[in-house]
Amino acid sequence: MVRVTFKTAEGRKVEADAAQGDTLLSAGQAIGMPLEGTCEGQMACSTCHVVVAPEWFGKLAAATDDEEDMLDLAAGVEGTSRLSCQIVLTPELDGIEVSIPAHVHNVRRD
Repeated sequence: MVRVTFKTAEGRKVEADAAQGDTLLSAGQAIGMPLEGTCEGQMACSTCHVVVAPEWFGKLAAATDDEEDMLDLAAGVEGTSRLSCQIVLTPELDGIEVSIPAHVHNVRRD
C-alpha cells in the first residue's frame, strides 16, 4: 500500500491508502476528493489538477509535453502542479502530500 495525504481547499487533510500502481487520481476519487478526471486519464482535460508538496515533486517522473500542455489550461497552476491521472503510485511515493486547488469544480458532485 501507498499512503497519500490530500489537502483540501479548506485546509482539511484526508489520508488514503492506495495500491501500488494506482494513479493518484483513482486514489483521490476512491475517498471522495473533488477530482473530476473528465477524460478518464487520457490527458484531454485538466480536471484532475493537483499541487504536489515541494518535498515530493522531485520524486515524480517528469511531466510529458502533453501533460504540460494540459496544465497550461488549468486555473491556479503552481510550480509543482501536476495532473493526478499521470502520477502512478510507487513505494517511493509512500507518504506523498498533494493539495487540491480551490478552483476545482466537480460537476459529478452537483
